[in-house]
Amino acid sequence: MVENVRISLSNGEFLEGILHLPNKAKGCVLFAHGSGSSRHSPRNRSVAKVLEKGGLATLLFDLLTGQEEKIDRETAHMRFDIPLLTDRLVAATAWARKGQVLKKFSLGYFGASTGAAAALQAAAKHPEWIGALVSRGGRPDLAGDALRSVRVPTLLIVGGNDDGVIELNRKAYAELHCEKKLEIVPGATHLFEESGALEEVSRLARDWFLQFFKKST
Repeated sequence: MVENVRISLSNGEFLEGILHLPNKAKGCVLFAHGSGSSRHSPRNRSVAKVLEKGGLATLLFDLLTGQEEKIDRETAHMRFDIPLLTDRLVAATAWARKGQVLKKFSLGYFGASTGAAAALQAAAKHPEWIGALVSRGGRPDLAGDALRSVRVPTLLIVGGNDDGVIELNRKAYAELHCEKKLEIVPGATHLFEESGALEEVSRLARDWFLQFFKKST
Protein backbone atom coordinates (compact mmCIF):
# COMPACT_ATOMS: atom_id res chain seq x y z
CA MET A 1 0.00 0.00 0.00
CA VAL A 2 1.21 3.50 -0.86
CA GLU A 3 -0.59 6.49 0.64
CA ASN A 4 -0.02 10.24 0.55
CA VAL A 5 -0.52 11.56 4.07
CA ARG A 6 -0.76 14.90 5.86
CA ILE A 7 0.73 15.24 9.32
CA SER A 8 -1.07 17.92 11.31
CA LEU A 9 0.92 20.42 13.39
CA SER A 10 -0.24 22.22 16.53
CA ASN A 11 -0.40 25.55 14.64
CA GLY A 12 -2.96 24.19 12.17
CA GLU A 13 -0.47 23.66 9.36
CA PHE A 14 0.64 20.27 8.07
CA LEU A 15 3.56 18.32 6.63
CA GLU A 16 3.27 16.28 3.44
CA GLY A 17 4.34 12.64 3.55
CA ILE A 18 4.36 9.35 1.66
CA LEU A 19 3.66 6.12 3.55
CA HIS A 20 4.70 2.78 2.04
CA LEU A 21 3.20 -0.16 3.89
CA PRO A 22 4.24 -3.68 2.78
CA ASN A 23 2.14 -6.70 3.69
CA LYS A 24 2.93 -8.04 7.18
CA ALA A 25 5.29 -5.16 7.93
CA LYS A 26 7.62 -5.72 10.89
CA GLY A 27 7.90 -2.04 11.84
CA CYS A 28 7.99 1.45 10.35
CA VAL A 29 10.95 3.73 9.69
CA LEU A 30 10.47 7.51 9.66
CA PHE A 31 12.92 9.36 7.41
CA ALA A 32 14.36 12.70 8.54
CA HIS A 33 15.89 14.12 5.37
CA GLY A 34 19.00 16.23 5.12
CA SER A 35 19.48 19.94 4.60
CA GLY A 36 17.72 21.31 1.55
CA SER A 37 16.01 18.00 0.75
CA SER A 38 12.44 16.73 1.01
CA ARG A 39 10.26 13.62 1.01
CA HIS A 40 11.27 13.19 -2.65
CA SER A 41 14.98 12.67 -1.85
CA PRO A 42 16.21 10.09 -4.40
CA ARG A 43 18.82 8.71 -1.98
CA ASN A 44 16.33 8.25 0.86
CA ARG A 45 13.83 6.79 -1.57
CA SER A 46 16.46 4.27 -2.71
CA VAL A 47 17.15 3.23 0.88
CA ALA A 48 13.42 3.06 1.62
CA LYS A 49 12.87 0.58 -1.23
CA VAL A 50 15.39 -1.82 0.32
CA LEU A 51 13.74 -1.47 3.72
CA GLU A 52 10.35 -2.13 2.18
CA LYS A 53 11.62 -5.29 0.49
CA GLY A 54 12.87 -6.33 3.92
CA GLY A 55 9.35 -6.06 5.30
CA LEU A 56 9.53 -2.58 6.82
CA ALA A 57 7.05 0.23 6.32
CA THR A 58 8.54 3.64 5.52
CA LEU A 59 7.31 7.18 6.05
CA LEU A 60 9.10 9.87 4.05
CA PHE A 61 7.83 13.34 4.87
CA ASP A 62 8.79 17.00 4.65
CA LEU A 63 10.21 18.55 7.80
CA LEU A 64 9.07 21.99 6.62
CA THR A 65 5.68 23.24 5.47
CA GLY A 66 5.25 24.39 1.89
CA GLN A 67 5.61 28.06 2.83
CA GLU A 68 8.66 27.36 4.98
CA GLU A 69 10.32 25.51 2.11
CA LYS A 70 9.89 28.57 -0.11
CA ILE A 71 11.56 30.75 2.52
CA ASP A 72 14.32 28.23 3.11
CA ARG A 73 15.18 28.01 -0.57
CA GLU A 74 16.10 31.71 -0.36
CA THR A 75 17.66 31.86 3.10
CA ALA A 76 18.88 28.27 3.75
CA HIS A 77 18.20 29.03 7.41
CA MET A 78 15.49 26.62 8.53
CA ARG A 79 17.30 23.52 7.27
CA PHE A 80 19.87 24.09 10.04
CA ASP A 81 17.32 24.87 12.76
CA ILE A 82 17.77 21.58 14.63
CA PRO A 83 15.22 22.35 17.40
CA LEU A 84 12.58 23.09 14.75
CA LEU A 85 13.41 19.94 12.77
CA THR A 86 13.32 17.92 15.99
CA ASP A 87 9.88 19.27 16.89
CA ARG A 88 8.61 18.29 13.43
CA LEU A 89 10.00 14.77 13.76
CA VAL A 90 8.42 14.43 17.20
CA ALA A 91 5.09 15.59 15.73
CA ALA A 92 5.34 13.03 12.93
CA THR A 93 6.17 10.29 15.42
CA ALA A 94 3.21 11.22 17.63
CA TRP A 95 1.01 11.16 14.52
CA ALA A 96 2.25 7.67 13.64
CA ARG A 97 1.73 6.36 17.18
CA LYS A 98 -1.87 7.60 17.26
CA GLY A 99 -2.85 6.41 13.79
CA GLN A 100 -4.85 3.25 13.28
CA VAL A 101 -2.37 1.90 10.75
CA LEU A 102 1.00 2.47 12.45
CA LYS A 103 0.28 2.51 16.17
CA LYS A 104 0.91 -1.22 16.52
CA PHE A 105 4.36 -1.08 14.90
CA SER A 106 7.84 -0.60 16.30
CA LEU A 107 9.15 2.74 15.01
CA GLY A 108 12.63 3.78 13.92
CA TYR A 109 14.43 6.85 12.59
CA PHE A 110 16.63 7.11 9.50
CA GLY A 111 18.33 10.50 9.51
CA ALA A 112 20.58 12.08 6.88
CA SER A 113 22.80 15.15 7.33
CA THR A 114 21.00 17.61 9.63
CA GLY A 115 18.08 15.18 9.83
CA ALA A 116 20.33 12.83 11.80
CA ALA A 117 20.77 15.48 14.51
CA ALA A 118 17.00 15.94 14.67
CA ALA A 119 16.54 12.16 14.94
CA LEU A 120 18.99 11.94 17.83
CA GLN A 121 17.37 14.82 19.69
CA ALA A 122 13.90 13.34 19.15
CA ALA A 123 15.08 9.92 20.33
CA ALA A 124 16.60 11.51 23.45
CA LYS A 125 13.27 13.20 24.23
CA HIS A 126 11.10 10.11 23.69
CA PRO A 127 13.22 6.94 23.97
CA GLU A 128 10.10 4.87 24.66
CA TRP A 129 8.79 5.67 21.19
CA ILE A 130 11.73 4.45 19.12
CA GLY A 131 13.25 1.00 18.64
CA ALA A 132 16.33 1.89 16.57
CA LEU A 133 18.05 4.78 14.80
CA VAL A 134 20.33 5.02 11.75
CA SER A 135 22.32 8.03 10.56
CA ARG A 136 23.57 8.26 6.94
CA GLY A 137 26.33 10.78 6.33
CA GLY A 138 24.82 12.58 9.28
CA ARG A 139 25.79 15.48 11.49
CA PRO A 140 25.19 13.87 14.89
CA ASP A 141 27.46 16.51 16.42
CA LEU A 142 24.65 19.03 15.88
CA ALA A 143 22.53 17.12 18.39
CA GLY A 144 24.74 18.65 21.10
CA ASP A 145 24.19 17.61 24.70
CA ALA A 146 21.27 15.38 23.68
CA LEU A 147 23.80 12.76 22.54
CA ARG A 148 24.47 11.75 26.14
CA SER A 149 20.75 11.14 26.73
CA VAL A 150 20.15 8.85 23.73
CA ARG A 151 19.22 5.32 24.84
CA VAL A 152 18.06 4.04 21.45
CA PRO A 153 20.35 1.59 19.57
CA THR A 154 22.17 3.87 17.13
CA LEU A 155 24.07 3.10 13.92
CA LEU A 156 26.23 5.83 12.37
CA ILE A 157 27.14 5.25 8.70
CA VAL A 158 29.79 7.45 7.08
CA GLY A 159 31.62 7.37 3.75
CA GLY A 160 35.28 6.39 3.94
CA ASN A 161 36.30 9.43 1.87
CA ASP A 162 34.10 11.86 3.81
CA ASP A 163 37.00 12.92 6.03
CA GLY A 164 35.53 15.88 7.91
CA VAL A 165 32.25 14.10 8.63
CA ILE A 166 34.06 10.94 9.76
CA GLU A 167 35.77 12.91 12.52
CA LEU A 168 32.50 14.58 13.56
CA ASN A 169 30.84 11.18 13.75
CA ARG A 170 33.69 9.70 15.78
CA LYS A 171 33.41 12.50 18.32
CA ALA A 172 29.62 12.10 18.51
CA TYR A 173 30.00 8.32 18.82
CA ALA A 174 32.15 8.79 21.89
CA GLU A 175 29.36 10.84 23.49
CA LEU A 176 26.70 8.16 22.99
CA HIS A 177 25.90 5.91 25.96
CA CYS A 178 23.59 3.48 24.16
CA GLU A 179 24.07 0.34 22.10
CA LYS A 180 25.92 1.77 19.14
CA LYS A 181 28.00 1.08 16.06
CA LEU A 182 30.01 3.18 13.61
CA GLU A 183 30.20 1.81 10.06
CA ILE A 184 32.55 3.38 7.50
CA VAL A 185 31.76 2.50 3.88
CA PRO A 186 35.13 2.25 2.03
CA GLY A 187 35.61 4.61 -0.91
CA ALA A 188 32.31 6.43 -0.40
CA THR A 189 31.97 10.21 -0.33
CA HIS A 190 29.34 12.25 1.53
CA LEU A 191 26.39 11.42 -0.73
CA PHE A 192 27.36 7.76 -1.29
CA GLU A 193 27.18 8.23 -5.06
CA GLU A 194 29.87 5.64 -5.79
CA SER A 195 28.90 2.27 -7.25
CA GLY A 196 27.46 0.02 -4.56
CA ALA A 197 27.86 2.57 -1.75
CA LEU A 198 24.19 3.40 -1.24
CA GLU A 199 23.30 -0.28 -1.54
CA GLU A 200 25.67 -0.97 1.36
CA VAL A 201 24.04 1.81 3.40
CA SER A 202 20.63 0.30 2.69
CA ARG A 203 21.73 -3.19 3.72
CA LEU A 204 23.29 -1.97 6.95
CA ALA A 205 20.21 0.08 7.81
CA ARG A 206 17.78 -2.73 7.04
CA ASP A 207 19.67 -5.24 9.18
CA TRP A 208 19.97 -2.77 12.08
CA PHE A 209 16.25 -2.03 12.14
CA LEU A 210 15.23 -5.67 11.85
CA GLN A 211 17.61 -6.64 14.64
CA PHE A 212 16.29 -4.16 17.16
CA PHE A 213 12.66 -4.10 16.09
CA LYS A 214 12.55 -7.77 17.09
CA LYS A 215 13.74 -6.81 20.56
CA SER A 216 11.26 -3.97 20.94
CA THR A 217 8.09 -5.80 19.94
